Amino acid sequence: MTTLKDIAKLASVSPATASRVLNNDISLSVAEETKKRIFEAADELGYKTLRQRNKNADKSLKIGIIHWYSQKEEVGDPYYLSIRKGIEKECAKKKIEVKTIFKNLDIDASQQLKDLDGIIAIGKFSDEEIRQFATCSKNLVFVDFSPDEKKYDSVVIDFKKTMIEVLEYLLGLGHKRIGFIGGREYVGKNKEPLKDEREITYQDFMKKKNIYELQDVYIGKFAPQDGYNLMKKAIEKGQLPTAFFVASDSMAIGVIQALYESNIHVPKDVSILGFNDIPTAKYLIPPLTTVKIYTEFMGGTAVGLLLERVNENRGIAKKVIIPTVLIIRESCK
Repeated sequence: MTTLKDIAKLASVSPATASRVLNNDISLSVAEETKKRIFEAADELGYKTLRQRNKNADKSLKIGIIHWYSQKEEVGDPYYLSIRKGIEKECAKKKIEVKTIFKNLDIDASQQLKDLDGIIAIGKFSDEEIRQFATCSKNLVFVDFSPDEKKYDSVVIDFKKTMIEVLEYLLGLGHKRIGFIGGREYVGKNKEPLKDEREITYQDFMKKKNIYELQDVYIGKFAPQDGYNLMKKAIEKGQLPTAFFVASDSMAIGVIQALYESNIHVPKDVSILGFNDIPTAKYLIPPLTTVKIYTEFMGGTAVGLLLERVNENRGIAKKVIIPTVLIIRESCK
C-alpha cells in the first residue's frame, strides 16, 4: 500500500509537507510547483487520504442490525426502539445501507447476515448467537451488552454507578424502606435467564445498609401490564415501602396506575423513581423522576465504532460507557 513516505520521496519533500498538502492544510505556505509535484506523485502512486478512503467506504457500506426483540416487543419498549432509531439516523447521514433483522427463533439469522460490511447487535444474546454473528462478520458491535470487552466493541451504560446514585438519592430524601420492581430477560433458544445488573446492585447496596427486604422485590417483564400487576401484589400485602425503584419507565406507567386505582398518592404516600426517561415520562401525573439514558446517542456511537473497524481496520476492541443523568421531577419526595 502506498504511504506518505513514498509520495514524499517521489516529490522530493518531507512526509509532513506531503501530508499537509494532501489534506488541504490552508495554514501551510508552500510553492504551487511543490504542491503540483505532491499531487502528481500521489496520483501516480494511486494514493488516497484517510478522508477520501472513509468517504468512499461510507457510500458503499451495508450493515446489519440484529435486534434481540421482535417487532411487537420493540413497540412496547421505547428503550430499544430509540437505540435502533439512533443507528438508522447516523447511517442515513453517512449514506450507509441498513438491513434490520428482528428476533425470530424460527429463522437462522446467519443466512440474513451474509455479505454485510459489519453488524450492530442490539440487546442481549447467548454465547451461541454471539459465535454465529462473529462467523458472519469480524466487524461486530454490541449495544446495551458487552459479552467480551477484549474481543468485541460495545456501547453500554454503567448500571452499577447509576443505581448507587439513584438509591443514595432516595436515602437522602429520608426513605429507609425502598422496594424494587424489575424484569427478567432471557436469551437463546433455551431461554437462559439473565439477572439484571440493576437488581444485583440494589441487593448489594441495600444489604450493605442493612435495610434489604426480600419481600420488597418484585420481578416480572419490562412491560406496563407487569408493572401494574406487580404493584397490585405489593398493595395486597399491605404496608408498602415508602419508595420504589422501577427498572423501566414502561413498568412505572403500570405501577402508577395501580396506585391511583387504590387511592394511594404519588409522591405523598409512595415515591416512584423510574429508568429510561421515555418521552411520556414527563407527562405522567405526577411527572416521573427517572434516569435519562441517551439511547439515540448510544446507537449513533455504535455506528462510529463500526466505521472505525471497517475503514481503519482497527483490531483492538473498544468499550464505550455513555453517562446517565438523574432527572428529578415530581414523583419523589
